[in-house]
Amino acid sequence: MKVLYDHSLRHLNTFKVDAKTKYFAEIFSAEELQQLLADKKLIKEEKFLLGGGSNVLFTRNFNGLVIKNSIPGIRLIEDSSDYVLIEAGAGVNWDSLVKYSVENNYGGIENLSFIPGTVGAAPIQNIGAYGQELQDTFDSLEGLFIDSSEMKSFLKSECMFAYRSSIFKEKLRNRFIITFVRLKLLKKPFIKTDYGEIEKYLNKKNISNPTLADIRETIIQIRKNKLPDPSVIGNAGSFFKNPIVDKKRFEIIRAEHKDVAAYKINDDSVKIAAGWLIEKCGWKGKRLGNVGTYSKHSLIIVNHDEATGVEVLEFAMRLKEEVESKFGIILEEEVNLI
Repeated sequence: MKVLYDHSLRHLNTFKVDAKTKYFAEIFSAEELQQLLADKKLIKEEKFLLGGGSNVLFTRNFNGLVIKNSIPGIRLIEDSSDYVLIEAGAGVNWDSLVKYSVENNYGGIENLSFIPGTVGAAPIQNIGAYGQELQDTFDSLEGLFIDSSEMKSFLKSECMFAYRSSIFKEKLRNRFIITFVRLKLLKKPFIKTDYGEIEKYLNKKNISNPTLADIRETIIQIRKNKLPDPSVIGNAGSFFKNPIVDKKRFEIIRAEHKDVAAYKINDDSVKIAAGWLIEKCGWKGKRLGNVGTYSKHSLIIVNHDEATGVEVLEFAMRLKEEVESKFGIILEEEVNLI
């Protein structure tokens, strides 16, 4: 394990913004992580954990230690007649885990296909898409506290999962590093098609009884058609969370906009598509300098050229101001701002 000095992060974040870190190290095991955290030269340095770099915006150089978590491995640790328990290293590519599960006919995360990032980042963000969330299949995880290197396991009930959030994003933000994640997947899965454009795509292919593989392929095609490829144009996917508003606020908006894109949470709350709000403000496909919104999806901010993190953030703040002014809704960033 090497500790690098004054290391560029440009190729380690999908926004492709140019930033540097004072120290950088990549770890491939929990033991290496403990060794790194015990290094006397680095103990007092501020630390930031980096996975796939797909949900972070660097607005400055980082004056501390960036740790890239590349712990590998997928293994089956329990196998019953109804379900399996699988464990994956935090550095495993998330979509590789979904592919593995689908190929083995283990259900529960197929609708989360093609989401960028690593397994270790999934519980932090409680990733979700097309009617599934990480918490639906989550069993437990292991990791360690940065300050003490103390190992700890967290059960689902301890993780404080919420919409795009968890204890690791809030209370334990930058205090705990995940090393392994365990998921409980079903051998007789329930196929979920009643969200977004899934049924439309399946009907187009004349698929009436879809398999997990069919769902995965459908999700991949939907995402490819709607989302920009980070290897081609810098972006971090959805920049803002879809806001949840009370029924009264929703009814006010619907009275003026019959086409409002929304999803009922319960009798009192409604989730409104942030992309719809931004589009209604006239910002779909709009570009200012090197930054803009994606032409096919207003919720995605893209780095067209050589934008800095500050330029991207300033553009995002313009979007927030416009949405708040027009709808009285304050958007919350989904991307981790550094």
